[in-house]
Amino acid sequence: MSAVEEAVRAAAAAEIMPRFRRLAAHEVTEKSGPHDLVTIADRRAEEHLTAALTQLLPGSLVVGEEAVHADPAVYDALRGDAPVWIVDPVDGTRQFVRGEAGFCTLVALAVGGEVLASWTYAPVLDEMATAVRGRGATLNGVPLRSGSPAPGAVLDVAMSHPDYTTDEQKRALLGLRTENIDARPCGSAGLEYLAVARGALDAVAFNWELAWDHAAGLLLVAEAGGAQSTLTGEPFRITGDNALPFTAARDEATARRIRERLLAGA
Repeated sequence: MSAVEEAVRAAAAAEIMPRFRRLAAHEVTEKSGPHDLVTIADRRAEEHLTAALTQLLPGSLVVGEEAVHADPAVYDALRGDAPVWIVDPVDGTRQFVRGEAGFCTLVALAVGGEVLASWTYAPVLDEMATAVRGRGATLNGVPLRSGSPAPGAVLDVAMSHPDYTTDEQKRALLGLRTENIDARPCGSAGLEYLAVARGALDAVAFNWELAWDHAAGLLLVAEAGGAQSTLTGEPFRITGDNALPFTAARDEATARRIRERLLAGA
């Protein structure tokens, strides 16, 4: 655990933070559109982590956001037998490009489609959240507990932007906009999951299933006492083919409530 944490911190210190608020125009490019940015920090940090993590665990593979963008076949490693590091070098690239603190580095370790451990590091905030399956979650070494919303409270929910999805999923997400739910567009997925795990946010609802955005956070929420559900009530699978949108919440009752609203909207 400590060696992985050191590798994550080292990658951020070497490749991300020296470029924070110092990016040149040519160091920021679009992948699929203006809402899908990549920077030199994303690429260099992923390269750094790929080398460090595979050295820590010989025989392991890496499924990183930028590697998959270059070669989609890399994603297939999640369905294999080898241990897989799932890496999002800069989760919240738009925030990073704007010079805001709301971004993080996400790393998770999975075997056979099951996430065993995760690391969520927000370098500007100096926050490191870790989780190990069956052993709990911590933030800067302090145990995390998600708790439950107060009875009758309006739920604070971060969700995918409804306009960037299918018509059916858009209707489902808009089902969250009721008088008992305060739904807002999400920021960095990793930091939204952390907010749920620490009890600062009641739930998230997402309509995409890329493993690097969700693997670390879902384990973090689960080990903090939270719950999750896809639209059909099944757990989210990092290998894909999930019924979307899905939710992760502070407790089982809240996850069920969000799922019911998503179904009502759909």
